[in-house]
Amino acid sequence: MTYEFLQHYWCFVVALLGALLVFLLFVQGANSLAGSLGYTEEGRRLVYNSTGRKWEFTFTTLVTFGGAFFASFPLFYSTSFGGAYWLWMLILFTFVLQAVSYEFQNKIGNFLGPKTFQFFLTLNGIVGPLLLGGAVATFFEGSNFIIAKDNLIDTGSFTPIISRWANASHGLDALLNPWVLVFGFAVVFLARILGILYVMNNIDDEDIRCRGSVRLVGTAIPFLILFVAYLVHLLLKDGYAWHPETGVIYMEPYKYLHNLIDMWYLLIILLIGVVLVLFGIGKTIVSKDYIGGIWPAGIGTVLTVLALLLCSAWNHTAYYPSTADLQSSLTLANSCSSEFTLRTMFYVSLLVPFVLAYIVYAWHSIDKKKLDKQEIADDHAY
Repeated sequence: MTYEFLQHYWCFVVALLGALLVFLLFVQGANSLAGSLGYTEEGRRLVYNSTGRKWEFTFTTLVTFGGAFFASFPLFYSTSFGGAYWLWMLILFTFVLQAVSYEFQNKIGNFLGPKTFQFFLTLNGIVGPLLLGGAVATFFEGSNFIIAKDNLIDTGSFTPIISRWANASHGLDALLNPWVLVFGFAVVFLARILGILYVMNNIDDEDIRCRGSVRLVGTAIPFLILFVAYLVHLLLKDGYAWHPETGVIYMEPYKYLHNLIDMWYLLIILLIGVVLVLFGIGKTIVSKDYIGGIWPAGIGTVLTVLALLLCSAWNHTAYYPSTADLQSSLTLANSCSSEFTLRTMFYVSLLVPFVLAYIVYAWHSIDKKKLDKQEIADDHAY
């Protein structure tokens, strides 16, 4: 195992966690449509109890995603999570609101009323995917930061800070880029699609399934428009490349298109993922009896996002470009942990399949019986 292999391996692990996180945003997507899917108070409670069984998976994956980045690429962690902290704090705040809202919306003594916490769930369902999608878009569009590693050896500096944000917005300036918003809203509508498909599969209620089929059409159209627009933009834009011998970062025309051509296997994964998402959506809309669309669409989402994230980092690409100082852009080589750390974590990561097997088992046990109206009569229901 060479140092370069370990860098690419951990990039793959982090990208896979990011892809799984996007899939698990079906929780947020369903919550943002709970009032439309449920329509009645009983229907909304069915939706919230359906997603309430899975929100811990989403939150845990988000934390694990950040932890893996911290361990394998600490300079990215300190730059993004430390510099763009307003963006990440808003993301975490909406997820904390989600956790609190599930527990307290129907608790005795809730003086704010159930609708207040249901509003918070809707807020998380829209703002969470939007900001996470925006954060991912900065891997292609760039962020406003500066890296100064010389500060570590500057004996006259009392605060040896390596990275700093170039303005006072601390990450919120990314939302001023229209293409960041396009990608962010594409993730919002994708989360809604996955949320509808999951609820239709998980809840045994004909009214909710009929409403879900109708809402799916209105959600899939804007998603396809936004996703195709951003994908075309991505393939035609200049990308951030770096020279493997000198480490110099430069702009390369059609860089991400070249990446998909050079790494043809990522292009195949991307195309398979897109086809699976379209299949899950299309068959659910066409066939009234088909309720399994979440699985092809979910697998397709993971494959598509995985291919895009790897395209942003592999093949000598700066995965976290700086718009303030081109040479401050982060690459796999200049932002990773030591070879010893990556090698040690590699052996630890061999336990991951066992963790995934447990998650699959727990998921199957939870969803073994479809949710119905009798479930929400339980004292432990949300």
